[in-house]
Amino acid sequence: MAEILLYKTSNKDIKLEVLIEGETIWLNQKQLCELFGRDKSVISRHIKNIFNENELEADSVVAKNATTATDGKNYIVDYYNLDMIISVGYRVNSSQATQFRIWATRVLCYGSK
Repeated sequence: MAEILLYKTSNKDIKLEVLIEGETIWLNQKQLCELFGRDKSVISRHIKNIFNENELEADSVVAKNATTATDGKNYIVDYYNLDMIISVGYRVNSSQATQFRIWATRVLCYGSK
């Protein structure tokens, strides 16, 4: 069963609804951009390179979920699990990534939000 939690940085600059399912955390590309403070082209390039370098395999880190957009239409959106989030975070080398990893570990391992 999926659970949605609100992730906020300590200074409240970043607020994300985080999907937790199957003992991992899932974010879509738009959320990755917001989390790491990078534009879509940067995040896309990192994801592509992670796959091209065989660091991760798409079958194990990508899930396709239907999402309803503001226009009321349903779209299939790729969601990336914590392994991908961490890999992208190391590549963008952001303090936001470190804060998120600490939070995610606490939520997944200790159940504390």
